[in-house]
Amino acid sequence: MGFDKPTPIQQQSIPIILSGKDLIACAQTGTGKTAAYVLPMIEKVIREGHDHVNTLVLAPTRELAVQIDQQVEALGYFTGVGSMAVYGGGDGITWEQQKKAIKEGIDLVVATPGRLISFLAAGDIKLDKLKHLVLDEADRMLDMGFHDDIMRIVSYLPKERQTLLFSATMPPKIRTLAGRLLNQPEQINIAISKPAEGIVQQCYEVDDAHKLDLISKILREGGFGSVIVFASTKEKVKRLDSALRKINFKCQAFHSDLDQREREEIMRSFKNQQLNMIIGTDVLSRGIDVEGIDLVVNYDVPPDPEDYVHRIGRTARAERTGTAITFVNSDDNSRFRRIEELIGKEVSRVPNPEGIPAMEMKAPSKSHHRGQRPNHRKGPPRKFHKPRKKPEGE
Repeated sequence: MGFDKPTPIQQQSIPIILSGKDLIACAQTGTGKTAAYVLPMIEKVIREGHDHVNTLVLAPTRELAVQIDQQVEALGYFTGVGSMAVYGGGDGITWEQQKKAIKEGIDLVVATPGRLISFLAAGDIKLDKLKHLVLDEADRMLDMGFHDDIMRIVSYLPKERQTLLFSATMPPKIRTLAGRLLNQPEQINIAISKPAEGIVQQCYEVDDAHKLDLISKILREGGFGSVIVFASTKEKVKRLDSALRKINFKCQAFHSDLDQREREEIMRSFKNQQLNMIIGTDVLSRGIDVEGIDLVVNYDVPPDPEDYVHRIGRTARAERTGTAITFVNSDDNSRFRRIEELIGKEVSRVPNPEGIPAMEMKAPSKSHHRGQRPNHRKGPPRKFHKPRKKPEGE
């Protein structure tokens, strides 16, 4: 497959996993963490036999589950190790196909929590002989509200097992989960929450009313190949997709209202470079692994600084280079400062192109007079400070 040396997360994880110890591994997207657990899991299946489900991998989204399944297939092509992606969103035929494949014998099951619980509750899958549990993108699963589902799934598993937890971030809730599921785990931290060095990060300060004009100008003049645009909601994704199509851009909206077949077709076209731009929400930021993405545009500043790292991590993967551009409006200034604090650097401000007005600062609210308490507030009057005078040359 062209790999001749392990990435740092692979180099540190694989020996620990092969030794049988539990593991907490913190590494950003694009560092090769899928292969870090898939390779030793394939090795363990070869050693331990093929007569039961050996390994369960839990993933937060359909796209990530399919991606992991494809990597198992590719990395284990000559080993006879089989895997199956189990996820919801399909029709009855998909359900029956997944059920049949599991009953016939699959070594690795890669599943989203909801669909797996349905199989377990119906008795269509037995995990009583499971040897290994992997939680991939654990932080995203908790963010999506899967904590109770994870604990329910674990209740079906043998207590004697190896558990591996991979996460891009390590907030307290992940540590709590790890404490409940893992037994004296080893820990690895690789470049926590830092974007890849190959990403050129830029931001434009622009009002919402001028964002469409700005992105149009960037796309027409930048000469970018594959592009992902992130917007805050699926409704905004749909509106932006429609607006860009009207001005002759070829793009596709990617959101949860699409059925699985439509989502797979869009991703296939994007990977095959038949489609060069997709527009989506943060579902995309953890769910795809496409090489050669030239540009990521944050049409909206993400609400969580960690999501910024995951969004721009779609480009400059596997030590390549790429560009990440963020549009910052007057409401987003403090939010974007938190992002800069997280990544440990100031993102370069780029002057707006000719014809795109500079961002207008919001005027004070007219709901109350200066220095007076608005009707809905209690307590002392709000203090208003004059903006500091900029030192000469700043």
